[in-house]
Amino acid sequence: MEGLKVSDAKMVVYLHPSKARNASLAIFRELSSLLFKFNETFDGVVLAYEVNILSNLAKILPTIHPYFGVRLKAKLLLFNPKPDMLLEGKVVKLGQQSIHIIFLGFSSATIILEDMREEFRYRVKHGKEVYVTASHKRHIIEVGTIIRFVVKSFEEEVLHISGSLLPAHTGNARWLDKNVQESQADSTKKRKESDRSQILDLKKEMVKVETYALKTNNRSKKSKRRRTNDS
Repeated sequence: MEGLKVSDAKMVVYLHPSKARNASLAIFRELSSLLFKFNETFDGVVLAYEVNILSNLAKILPTIHPYFGVRLKAKLLLFNPKPDMLLEGKVVKLGQQSIHIIFLGFSSATIILEDMREEFRYRVKHGKEVYVTASHKRHIIEVGTIIRFVVKSFEEEVLHISGSLLPAHTGNARWLDKNVQESQADSTKKRKESDRSQILDLKKEMVKVETYALKTNNRSKKSKRRRTNDS
């Protein structure tokens, strides 16, 4: 999925001497404090980590409170959506002016009316608010729909995404995937029919050529017989 990346990082975690007896637990707590926050150093929101302590030796800092530093090597899963990236999220609320989405369980996204294609029409069906497309009645967006959208901007402090449904490859993810498969199947079917038609045409041409060759051969034989009889 776009917007996600894995990064290898070398880090130093500084711990209070009171944490020395259970340094591993203290290290994991420090790393956990980075989760689901945008980190400028790593250029992304830290979603998960895998850590390897490089050394059992710690360096004590010469201060009033002598903290000690532990060197680590961590593998970080980061999330940093950029404009025009394609993301998927679950619709949790929609209205006449906007669609609200939750992404990866922690980040929210909003798509306002002006960022939707004109074919999306707001309707209330059986008491449910939905968006349907004028060209495809089965292309529906409602609460619970997994929606595919394009990133317009990302507010790092509040982890909020402004999205867009203007590109043609955005909308109900399930419908889009099914439509692509059907289009590919139709294309394959048409190609096979075209190939079959070309083969039939080729066979007809071959029959014509063989018939013409046979007639020419018969004429040649008759001509030779006449010459023989005349002589």
